[in-house]
Amino acid sequence: MVGLQLDDMEEAQYFPRLIRTRLLEALDDTPAVLIHGPRQSGKTTLTQRVGEERDYAYVTFDDANMLAAATEDPVGFVGRLSKRVILDEVQRVPELFTALKREIDRDRLAGRFLLTGSANVLLVPRLSDSLAGRMEILRLYPLAQCEIEQVQPGFLQALFTDTFQVSASQRLGEELVQRVLAGGYPEPHRRAVGRRRREWYRNYIETITQRDIRDLSRLRRLDAIPKLLQMVAGQSAHLFNVSELAGPFQLTRPTIREYVGLLEKIFLLDVLPPWHSNRLKRLVKTPKLHLGDTGLAGAVLSIDVPQLIENRALFGQMLETFVYNELKRQASWHENELTFFHYRDKDQYEVDLVIEQVGGQVAGVEVKAASTVREKDFRGLKRLRQATSRAFSAGVVLYDGDSVLPFGDRLFAVPISALWAN
Repeated sequence: MVGLQLDDMEEAQYFPRLIRTRLLEALDDTPAVLIHGPRQSGKTTLTQRVGEERDYAYVTFDDANMLAAATEDPVGFVGRLSKRVILDEVQRVPELFTALKREIDRDRLAGRFLLTGSANVLLVPRLSDSLAGRMEILRLYPLAQCEIEQVQPGFLQALFTDTFQVSASQRLGEELVQRVLAGGYPEPHRRAVGRRRREWYRNYIETITQRDIRDLSRLRRLDAIPKLLQMVAGQSAHLFNVSELAGPFQLTRPTIREYVGLLEKIFLLDVLPPWHSNRLKRLVKTPKLHLGDTGLAGAVLSIDVPQLIENRALFGQMLETFVYNELKRQASWHENELTFFHYRDKDQYEVDLVIEQVGGQVAGVEVKAASTVREKDFRGLKRLRQATSRAFSAGVVLYDGDSVLPFGDRLFAVPISALWAN
């Protein structure tokens, strides 16, 4: 175990994380708090900064000796830990969770264990169930645009209070494409655009394949993972089509589902479920796939800014995923719990994102890569408004324009830049 001390260079490169307030609240009343999210999303940096302020010791299970000790004798290992301790990459020692449960039951000191993990324990029931009622789980995503810009966003608040004001903004143009390809992982933002960023992503995928996937599965065809990730990147924001993904591989449909589930477990992929209502009988019930970060998507597709500007169809897909990721990241620290869906029916009405707030309020977000908006762009939102009636809060078409414009009852065209504006 080691103490914590951050140097001046780390301070200069640090992006303040807006989930920090929720983390501190959880540490004040819960014995164990787990921050999980993809590797290199900033979990260790965030927890070490909080740990330095609150006098936590630090243990990482990326250290082979620590990993061996904890695996061999989890009860003894936990018993010898400091009063307050950060346990980094705890998913590598699943045996530890039962020992942590016993220790917490012996002493329910708030904030005693601050855990991080690069695998989704909610998808590993035996891990999450062992600390039920004793642990709060927070998800840390790669950086949101508002965190990069260091502003407090107001988009979700406006979406659920119907308070969009008619105003002028500025069209982003090529800057929007650059933001999409930059993504949100902190380290690439510290590197020069181009080859150095692509090199980071190549190393990142290699590390994920050789370490996390080996730890979590017994897959024989590890070589298929980077290829499948490339396939998924090219189909991000599309309906989940198992046959289409299985086509290039000599793998069965169940195996492809297993691989997709594994990518979801390590936060590289999100499966977005369909929204449903008893009032509508012709809904499409297939989920959508979204890659977890558009910077990663651009890297695995080997596409740069000029190429993405030229390929408007691919840009439209990646922009939808970019908006989805941005709103999911903002939702992780939002005051109210938000659940995300997509909407599509057999009459070809669709809404890219349906967001449901605790209490039943529903909002819709449609994403357009164009700089103009037309009445027909609201057809899916109008169908959603009709289906949800009084529960419908607002419907927004996000576009690369320069004005917030009303388009009828609770319907607005809003510049994409509003996602990270004050």
